[in-house]
Amino acid sequence: MSWQQRIDIALAERREKGQFRQRRVNQQGYARTLQIDGRRYLNFSANDYLGLSHEPRIIRAWQQGAEQYGVGAGGSGHVTGYSAPCAALEAQLGAWLGFPRALLFISGFAANQAVIAAMMAKGDRLFADKLSHASLLEAAVLSPATLRRFAHNQPDALGAMLAGNAAGETLVVTEGVFSMDGDSAPLAPIHQLTRRYGGWLMVDDAHGIGTLGEQGRGSCWQQNVYPELLVVTFGKAFGVSGAAVLCQQDTADYLLQFARHLIYSTAMPPAQACALTAALACVQQGDDRRQRLAQNILQFRDGAQERGLSLLPSLTAIQPLIIGDEHRALALAERLRQHGCWVTAIRPPTVPPGTARLRITLSAAHQSADIEQLLDLLHQASLTEIGLPAGVTTHAVGGGAA
Repeated sequence: MSWQQRIDIALAERREKGQFRQRRVNQQGYARTLQIDGRRYLNFSANDYLGLSHEPRIIRAWQQGAEQYGVGAGGSGHVTGYSAPCAALEAQLGAWLGFPRALLFISGFAANQAVIAAMMAKGDRLFADKLSHASLLEAAVLSPATLRRFAHNQPDALGAMLAGNAAGETLVVTEGVFSMDGDSAPLAPIHQLTRRYGGWLMVDDAHGIGTLGEQGRGSCWQQNVYPELLVVTFGKAFGVSGAAVLCQQDTADYLLQFARHLIYSTAMPPAQACALTAALACVQQGDDRRQRLAQNILQFRDGAQERGLSLLPSLTAIQPLIIGDEHRALALAERLRQHGCWVTAIRPPTVPPGTARLRITLSAAHQSADIEQLLDLLHQASLTEIGLPAGVTTHAVGGGAA
């Protein structure tokens, strides 16, 4: 089979299954709205949970940083790219989250890949929640360690696996808040089990940092858990981009020697670190934003229940509506867009087969009327020719089932 044949077959299969991915140009995007093809939509697909991506203080900090330091880092952090703003941000993050060290990475994907690649050796064991992010699972598969996946958010299942004989080291990996289901990991029992069997816990808290815990310190702080490795990202509640790994001093020194994604990549630009320092202050002082986000989540969930829409049991900004079939999920997303709401259909292989969904995300920037509009459209769509999606129920209409 030639390269061209392989490409043609793979693309045809994706199209047939309703899994073909396409990008759309976002001409002007905010936490609350975006503009595509000249039309403005209410935005229910972004991860800008606190609405900070257009916060004036953060924008000014980036501009001032660019004026002082330029727009690039100029090299790896091991050569010339480790700037004073990056060093200051690492120190502030460590103090804020209660860890001796923080290391900046250009993305959460890179941070997860780097840590697992550097830490795991042949003969080691790696246990990952089945619904862990693709960056974690891909790194685990590519590592020389033996990977086993435990049932989602089931500490007992993890414990049974940990009880097996082990010659090497053990790393347990989970998310704080799961990106597709929106539920939170039971971190305390997972960490207790991990320590009982001499392992380390790694938590990717991309969707918890900024929104949960005191001052938005995230899932681990909220559950009083201090994992050996904590990954936080800045492309969600912080409204910017990038990531950091929080750990002990010697672990940080080890990663500085062996984390290839850190050593051989251009460092974070100092102007971006300036923006993130301002974003950190906004997150720390953001109780009013977190309160508005919590109110929006409650309004959406209560409204969904009133309209007979069955959501997954998430109390976070991620509110998935399971549709099941990929084509029906796409059709429902398109119908919502026709009426001014941008909601993305998430399909396999991102989620398990048969669980295609609308991944609805809420922000502190959303207004009450925005949420009511989305709820009414979802209810209307469930009663029309699109059909009743799997996992969605409606109240009886006209004396019979809808």
